[in-house]
Amino acid sequence: MAFAGRHPMLSLALVGLTLAIVYTEIARLLRGYTSLKPAELPALMNQHGALVVDLSAIADFEKGHIAGSRNLTPSQFDPQGKLLAGARQSPVVLVCRNGMASTAAARKLKKAGFEQVYWLDGGIGAWQAASLPLVKGRA
Repeated sequence: MAFAGRHPMLSLALVGLTLAIVYTEIARLLRGYTSLKPAELPALMNQHGALVVDLSAIADFEKGHIAGSRNLTPSQFDPQGKLLAGARQSPVVLVCRNGMASTAAARKLKKAGFEQVYWLDGGIGAWQAASLPLVKGRA
């Protein structure tokens, strides 16, 4: 209490930061989809048959993508589309170049009723930073 009396601005900043952290963590827990680290993805693919959807532009996908992933550009992405139609109860992992487009797509899948939705945290950039292999060309 003595600190708060002597440093009201610092105390207020501490309370504000604490509330922001609590809000962020609660929102993360309630969003319904899970982030994956690059090292976790191969196990999900091999043990649970996860469908990996790469939301990169076609040219970027052909330059390098995760083996076994399927390409859909964000404009083609549709939770009701042919590629995703049979995957409502299966794990679906969304990947993009940096992790931004995949989080938006993950939100759409959860709203559409998909049960196991994941996104690759950091995207293809994080995958490469973890020294994991990419394949070139069309899937």
